[in-house]
Amino acid sequence: MSPHERFARRALVMVVIVALGGCAVGPKYVRPPVVAPEAYKELDGWKVAEPGDVTLRAAWWETFSDPTLNELEGRVSVANQTLAAAAATYRQATALVREARAGFFPTVTIGAGYTRSQVSSTLTSSGSNSNATAAALTGGVANTTGRPTNFFQLPIDVSWTPDFWGRVRRTVESNQAAAQASAGDLETARLSLQAELAQDYFMMRTLDAQRKLLDETVTAFEQSLELTRSRFRGGVASQVDVVQAETQLETTRAQAIDVGVQRAQFEHAIALLTGQPGSTFALAAAPLTTAPPSVPIGVPSQLLERRPDIAAAERRMAAANAQIGVALAAFYPTVTLSGSAGFESSSITQWLTWPSRFFAVGPAITQTVIDGGLRRAQTDQARAAYDNSVANYRETVLTAFQGVEDNLAALRILEGEADVQDRAVRAAQRSVQLTTTQYRAGIISYLNVITTQTIALTNEVTAAQILGRRMTATILLIQALGGGWNAAELPSAEAVTQRRTSR
Repeated sequence: MSPHERFARRALVMVVIVALGGCAVGPKYVRPPVVAPEAYKELDGWKVAEPGDVTLRAAWWETFSDPTLNELEGRVSVANQTLAAAAATYRQATALVREARAGFFPTVTIGAGYTRSQVSSTLTSSGSNSNATAAALTGGVANTTGRPTNFFQLPIDVSWTPDFWGRVRRTVESNQAAAQASAGDLETARLSLQAELAQDYFMMRTLDAQRKLLDETVTAFEQSLELTRSRFRGGVASQVDVVQAETQLETTRAQAIDVGVQRAQFEHAIALLTGQPGSTFALAAAPLTTAPPSVPIGVPSQLLERRPDIAAAERRMAAANAQIGVALAAFYPTVTLSGSAGFESSSITQWLTWPSRFFAVGPAITQTVIDGGLRRAQTDQARAAYDNSVANYRETVLTAFQGVEDNLAALRILEGEADVQDRAVRAAQRSVQLTTTQYRAGIISYLNVITTQTIALTNEVTAAQILGRRMTATILLIQALGGGWNAAELPSAEAVTQRRTSR
């Protein structure tokens, strides 16, 4: 090994040692504090879940004990196209991590070239300047004969910029945090779609319950119409009573038909969420009858670890913090090591022989002296972006607490309303029985019967709607609590650096 080669190798080793021990400029990331209340305000009066059921399960929809819902929810992660797009976005984010990580390593290129050239005879006879021009035209081999010459070259070029100031490290750190945030976004989208499916499903079942009530009422009104016609034929009732009974019956039939419009829309929405065309999807009617299950709430501090959107916002803070280090690294000089080696010759028979070898190696250092305030502006921008991410994080936390409080209040209030509404339904049904008996006895007019029947139907439909609202509030509460997700499920920095090729 020649002295030059030994020197180049030692210099390279020293640069590697220095680079590995280099510092990464910029602030170290520390999660900013947020204020979490000690307890939920709207938890007073809430029915606490069983002691053994302290947290939500990942498959939270199984709490409703509905096999059809369980089957539909299983399709969301497999076939929903919005979720597929979110998964692709996450894979893009992990690819950016590997792209930034490539900056740690040297760039090596290899190639082969052949040039055949002939310099003008007038140039070859014009002295040293002409010879220099000829050498340039032939790739470094001077041609003074005026005859065509060949030039064969097989170079290997190496270029490396050591990460002295942590620019690459901070970029990788930022991209890793951004990829983790994208993973949080993916889980947020999954939870949102699952919750939307459950809401659509139970709203459809609520409409099934309304349709069942209306169909049963139509049957009862048909019997009332037949009774009124019989009394009219007997001269006991007037034709006005008959017309009123017919009007009431047809109005109720129209209401029953109208329910089908909303039900069809919810069915189509469920088809979309499960990745199917509405024309090939159908669900049999099944009226909603069961009350919503109890939901384990936990303490407010747990919410920070249970919501994927909070985890994503926190990771975006880490990414923005690392970008400050990237901006600060621009104030320091850049060292580039480059080298080239290979074989070159004017004869193909001597091209790959040892005497035809060549090499060149040398470092270069550059430092921006005047940039018109560009780097300072970029640093200020990075710091402002970090402050923006902190504000967004804290707003996300506050919004999460609001969502829990809203739906705790809704469930508590709706439960009380449901009890009162059930009493109203029972009273209205009793009123219908008494009024119908009095009408049969000829004590009252048919208008009283119509009034009580309308009141009873309205109360029964309202009771069904309240049950549907309670189901929706339960689903929204589960979504607000994170749906059984936990921050421990967020992929690690190492995991987002690995190559992902599929969903």
